[in-house]
Amino acid sequence: MTVGYASNQAEYVTRLRRIEGQVRGLQRMVEEGKYCIDVLTQIAAVSKALQGVAVGLLDEHLHHCVASAVKAGGPEGDAKVTEATKAIERLLRS
Repeated sequence: MTVGYASNQAEYVTRLRRIEGQVRGLQRMVEEGKYCIDVLTQIAAVSKALQGVAVGLLDEHLHHCVASAVKAGGPEGDAKVTEATKAIERLLRS
């Protein structure tokens, strides 16, 4: 199965590794007792970075997986649209 983000997979891995480094930095900040606002600022930056990855993946999912299923028609297209809607709902709740 080919994923919609296959052409940008390396970019997503790079971005997620950068976020992983940010999270490790957060852990160090807490271990070192850094100022609360500084930690919260970094948490907001990590959250924003993760949201950026999520929006990118969602965009590629819509353009690749959902569009292909809708073109094919039938219940699979409807199922992919519903699946995407539920994914958007989860993102909005987070």
